[in-house]
Amino acid sequence: MSVTGFDPVASLAELRHEFGEHGGVNMSVEASTTFTVMQAETMPEIFHGRRGPDREGRGCYLYGRHFNPTVHHLGRQIASIEGAEAGYCAASGMAAISSVLLQICAHGDEIVAADALYGGTFALLRDYLPTRCGIRTTFVPVTDEGAIRKAITQRTRLIYVESLSNPTLRLADIPRLAGLAREHGIRLVVDNTFTPMTLSPIPLGADVVVHSLTKFINGASDIVAGAVCGSTDFVASLMDLHFGSFMLLGPTMDPEVAFRISLRVPHLAIRVAEHSRRAMEFAARLDERGLSVTYPGLRSHPDHDRFTALANGGFGYGGIFGVDVGTRSRAEALMEHLQNKDRFGFMAVSLGFFDTLMSCSASSTSSELSDEELRRAGIAPGYIRFSIGYTGTLEQRWTQFERALDSIGA
Repeated sequence: MSVTGFDPVASLAELRHEFGEHGGVNMSVEASTTFTVMQAETMPEIFHGRRGPDREGRGCYLYGRHFNPTVHHLGRQIASIEGAEAGYCAASGMAAISSVLLQICAHGDEIVAADALYGGTFALLRDYLPTRCGIRTTFVPVTDEGAIRKAITQRTRLIYVESLSNPTLRLADIPRLAGLAREHGIRLVVDNTFTPMTLSPIPLGADVVVHSLTKFINGASDIVAGAVCGSTDFVASLMDLHFGSFMLLGPTMDPEVAFRISLRVPHLAIRVAEHSRRAMEFAARLDERGLSVTYPGLRSHPDHDRFTALANGGFGYGGIFGVDVGTRSRAEALMEHLQNKDRFGFMAVSLGFFDTLMSCSASSTSSELSDEELRRAGIAPGYIRFSIGYTGTLEQRWTQFERALDSIGA
């Protein structure tokens, strides 16, 4: 059990005692783009923000870009596993991230962010926001509290980190960062895509959590989606008809997408536990072979003890590990052998799929970073990020992996 005592499985179970509109065991899909009211005076109340769906999803709806009952229900599911008051979903993880940043920051404001982030987020912060919106970001190592403190100015509005950094797998000390944010009257925003169920940033002190639902939460690599979790007031602000980023920028999730994802959330805990079990076993065996392997479950990992203390018990240390084989050419040779000769997994970006996905981070998902930025972030040219799957037996997959390692002399 984590230091918070929060149990995401129990929290989610409380939401399962609901029925569809016609008595089905699953919720119904609300495909309407617009919604009626019974009394004429209700509509102005909704437009002025005085009426809307309540915490249980009942109440007044207006328009599909504002709130949709099916999407609202999925948001409540994600909020429940994150220990948040409220949540709502968007068409992609980047839509969720950009909407949150633009909701909190205005022209001239500043952000302090970790220097190892998903490449799309890094490009948003380094390139897009300063040139298009006048919002500047200072990048610092997530584990250097002194550097983070020094980077905060009077214009800083938030600290942005990933719970487990992509792809370097360094753990953000969320309670300490949350205390630092409160000290300066700013917010802590955490991307928890890598560690759903495993880590719960909001009970640990974070203000807002974002997710790419495309990854572990959806689990089948067939849907692109995102989510935002936080206080009821913050989620409501995203829907404000005059200043709400979700309402006005329009990153609307389709209700049928929300329905499909909602059916996969109840078995997320089982999937995460198996991803983690296999990642732990692979990381330990690779470590025994003397390879340079990065995984927070290993005692040699610099954040192992902190991860153990902050994690929710029973879900392991996540389904992602990294292996540095020295050079990009050796990394590519290893991945090609694994995919094309042994059918071990796929050379593809993304993660959280039921089959293994692997990519050489410096030349793929982190390619938005310059060579110097890659060096500062600790992303080596031969570093491969593995999102381990759970198809096949563990021993079958390990035999394939060993054969591929032997083929490149690792």
